[in-house]
Amino acid sequence: MAAESRRRKRSGGRAGNADRRGTAVIEQMPWNPPVNVDRPTEPLDEDGIAAVHDGAMRILEEIGIEFLNPEAIEILRGSGGCTIEGENVRMGRDFVMEMIGKAPETWTITPRNPDRAVTMGGRQMLFGNVSSPPSYWDLSLGRKMTGTREMCANLLKLSQYFNCIHFVGGYPVEPQDIHAGVRHLDVLYDKLTLTDKVAHTYSLGRERVEDVMEMVRIAGGLSHEDFDASPRMYTNINSTSPLKHDLPMMDGWMRLARRGQGLVVTPFTLAGAMAPVTMAGAVAQSLAEGLSAVVLAQVINPGCPCAIGTFTSNVDMKSGAPAFGTPEYMRATQMTGQMARYYKLPMRASGVCAANVPDGQAMWETSNSLWSAVQAGANMVYHAAGWLEGGLIASPEKFVMDCEILQHIQRYMDPAICATGPEEIAVQAIKEVGGQGHFFGIQHTQDRYTTAFYQPFLSDWRNYEAWEAAGGIWTAERAHQTFRDIIASFEAPPMDSTNREELSDFVARRKAEGGAPTDF
Repeated sequence: MAAESRRRKRSGGRAGNADRRGTAVIEQMPWNPPVNVDRPTEPLDEDGIAAVHDGAMRILEEIGIEFLNPEAIEILRGSGGCTIEGENVRMGRDFVMEMIGKAPETWTITPRNPDRAVTMGGRQMLFGNVSSPPSYWDLSLGRKMTGTREMCANLLKLSQYFNCIHFVGGYPVEPQDIHAGVRHLDVLYDKLTLTDKVAHTYSLGRERVEDVMEMVRIAGGLSHEDFDASPRMYTNINSTSPLKHDLPMMDGWMRLARRGQGLVVTPFTLAGAMAPVTMAGAVAQSLAEGLSAVVLAQVINPGCPCAIGTFTSNVDMKSGAPAFGTPEYMRATQMTGQMARYYKLPMRASGVCAANVPDGQAMWETSNSLWSAVQAGANMVYHAAGWLEGGLIASPEKFVMDCEILQHIQRYMDPAICATGPEEIAVQAIKEVGGQGHFFGIQHTQDRYTTAFYQPFLSDWRNYEAWEAAGGIWTAERAHQTFRDIIASFEAPPMDSTNREELSDFVARRKAEGGAPTDF
């Protein structure tokens, strides 16, 4: 960006003035996970739904899915509904539909703060932070950097601070200054102490999954029985497209299934590379991969909570690079939403882009992604704030900018906007003004002006001259200052001291024992 010289001369922006005495950095909307009041966009007609379903079932029946986990193979072998040759598993469609029919249409995850419980399914919409980039970029650095624990913790603080973020996904950036064998212990300790929202575990083998389940249980002050009684956390797995589930992800998937925790499967099917170049073919393959994992979970623990996700997009056929927020991505998301409702499963989507910095491209691609999730009726939206470079970079400025969009969506879903009572139709107010005056000063406006319209925390609505006189601060600069002010004034949510001490002791003990293996 060409803003470095300007940044040296000034700082600020309307939303970026933290009061160290406790005044909120910004005025944000309250915690209120939105309910999607719109009819979903459904690009498939009945014949289209039947065709995509038939395609997914034929993939499962005729081609099969490779399960690279021997335990999963044996569980499916004993189910009576599969044909197995080596690691290849074929499933009959009647068996598939019977098994996925056991999964609940809605389910609730309750974190250590029960006021932050969230519901998966129905018309509920949940937004989560960026997860898993190896690299980091912010405006003060001005370059791509390897992720560290401090960077990760700062993004966790943003995840806690913003009410429009409803769950905390995987590591917001991979902290590579921590050894991989104990990384999960340090990051989950930070996540469980810096946030009180729903937490995630990576399904990467026995030790990591068992450690995180125990840490979530301890942080919540729960007995083992209480933890197992209802979802307290969740995992998200990706199939290894095309048509494979790997060993460690299946291991974690099965462990959480046994204990009734939240399970989300999201195939990463890039049309033209890991899936057919046609979007219907890519969606059908994605569904086959996802449904096969849901089947396994229901064989293990009938009724355990599952959701199906979509990460179907296309590649740039000139370079092979993944593209996001494209028209094809949007349609694939909407199509998957239709199919998720057909299978009566909650759906996960994503807020993604291919841009490398928080610029115009980043925002139009992310906006396309987020609104396609809304149109699809998605229940969980991963990577809704902070994602850059196709998931390789996390950025705090992008995080703040994305939260403005998320607040737009939350306000857009407020039924009050479309209320049609006598006070909203406002015939008396129109009569009072007539054809000669204006509405600014009448009582009808005075009674409502503070809450009538969405008030941004980041957008600058001044005209050019006023904006220029105030320093001509570009959006990413305002976002950077907001980020810095939030971190400077951040206060972690309260946590029971006994639970915190037990959590700290658990981390220390597991580190002394060596943590988790780094090879599978």
